Amino acid sequence: MSAPVSLPSLLLIGCGRMGGALLSGWLERDLAERYVVIEPAAGARPDTLSPHVKFLATPDHLDAGFQPTAAIIAVKPQVMAETLPHYRGMAAGGTLFLSIAAGRTLTFLANQLGEDAALVRAMPNTPASIGHGISVLCANAKVDEAGRARADALLAAVGQVAWIADEALMDAVTAVSGSGPAYVFLLIECLAQAGIAAGLPADLAEKLARATVAGSGELARVSPESAAALREAVTSPGGTTRAALDVLMAPDGMAPLLRRAVLAATKRSRELAG
Repeated sequence: MSAPVSLPSLLLIGCGRMGGALLSGWLERDLAERYVVIEPAAGARPDTLSPHVKFLATPDHLDAGFQPTAAIIAVKPQVMAETLPHYRGMAAGGTLFLSIAAGRTLTFLANQLGEDAALVRAMPNTPASIGHGISVLCANAKVDEAGRARADALLAAVGQVAWIADEALMDAVTAVSGSGPAYVFLLIECLAQAGIAAGLPADLAEKLARATVAGSGELARVSPESAAALREAVTSPGGTTRAALDVLMAPDGMAPLLRRAVLAATKRSRELAG
C-alpha cells in the first residue's frame, strides 16, 4: 500500500476471540492513538489493557459526535442486522467500516449502514490469535486508496493480507483459509490416532503429530520451494514415505477428499450469504 496510514481512533464492535486478537495486535504495533471497544461481556476483555482503550457495554455510551477513523465489525453474523444500524451516522460521516463476519456481503453491509458507506469485507482465520493469520479483503467502490491502506494495516497486525476484486471469490476463500485451520487440526488428530494404532503411546503420538504439522507448516512458510518440491524432498524411492504417499495420493485418497470438503464449505458459505 502506497498511501500513508493514519489511524487516530478506532472503534471495535465486538471483542470475542477474533476481535480480541485484533485488538492485541493493534496495541502491540501502537497502531492508533485511541481505541473504543463495544463489548457487553466483561469476560471478553483482554487481561492486559492499555490506557488508550475504553470499553463500553453498548453504543449508547459513546461520546456524542464520536467519529472514528475506522470501525471494525467483529460481532457474530446473526446479530449484525440489529447491531449495525446504530452506526449509520458514523458511516455517513466518513468512517471506514471493516467487517470480519463470515457470509455477510458488501451489499448486506450497505443495506445496514447506508449506500454511501466505505466498506471492506475481510475473512481472517484463527491463527491471527498468535499473529500468524492470513486475511483476504474486498472493498466497495466507496473505499479510496487511504481507506484500503488503513484496512490493510488493521489486518496486517495479525498476519498476512491479500486483496481480491471479485467478492464472489470470498466463499472459496472462506472454505480454504477461513475453515482451513480446522482441517489442519483434524490432520493432527488423525495422525496421532494412526500413531496410536501403530503402537505408540498416546501422549507421544500426540506430541509427534503436533510438532510434525507445526514444523512442516513453518518450513513451508519460509521456504521458496513449492509444497510439491518439499514433499518430494522427503520422499525416497521405495521408502517408507513413498509407501504412505501411495495410499494418500491414490485416486480415492487425500486430494479428492479435500476437494469435496472445500467445495462443500464453499457451497455452505454461499447458502449462508443468502
